[in-house]
Amino acid sequence: MGSRRQSRILAFQSLFSQDVNPKTMDELLTLGWMEPKEREELEPDVLFFTRFLISGTVEHWEEIDTVIQGQLRNWDFSRLGKVDLALLRISVFQMLFVKEIPPKVVIDEAIDISKRFSSDDSYRFINGVLDGLRKERGL
Repeated sequence: MGSRRQSRILAFQSLFSQDVNPKTMDELLTLGWMEPKEREELEPDVLFFTRFLISGTVEHWEEIDTVIQGQLRNWDFSRLGKVDLALLRISVFQMLFVKEIPPKVVIDEAIDISKRFSSDDSYRFINGVLDGLRKERGL
């Protein structure tokens, strides 16, 4: 698994845990939910990009949620599964604020991670939301 993929998964897992059991920013950035041995084995670039994704997403949380809500058709934001929501949040952050990552890469990564961690059809939903954003914003 590539280091960026690993970082996205760790950031997604951290933000999922934030929705389930809120933590301080320091607690999120230290990845306290991981086993200490696993944390110690993380490569510096993985840890750096993970922390970047977490801090950026949290910093823009409200704006990101507003953008996600704007992409929902016949679906209430409060009904979104926490797994899908965490994945959408880090993906929207990357699409809007990390210009050096092509939106197609963000969408493909989100789809692959969704297939691994969410329900069977979630990847279609994730793709629809993110591709709608890409088209709407001309990304």
